Amino acid sequence: MSAMRNARAQLAELLGRTPESVTAIGRDGTGWQVDIEVVELERIPDSTSILAVYQVRLDANGLLLGYARSRRYTRGQVDRQ
Repeated sequence: MSAMRNARAQLAELLGRTPESVTAIGRDGTGWQVDIEVVELERIPDSTSILAVYQVRLDANGLLLGYARSRRYTRGQVDRQ
């Protein structure tokens, strides 16, 4: 839980936006990888807002090692996987 909270807080500080949700969390060889969904552009209606998923890498102590946007989409978009 602390890895998830650390990832959300550090990403919020970097982006200046409040993360919406954590979509994945897992351990990697040296720490944690957390996927976090963020609203990048709010629109009306809300179903047309632009969201992004960021992959955040943390070390074993919960400190940010790096992050990257992995996906961008409208809220109403459905995955076809």
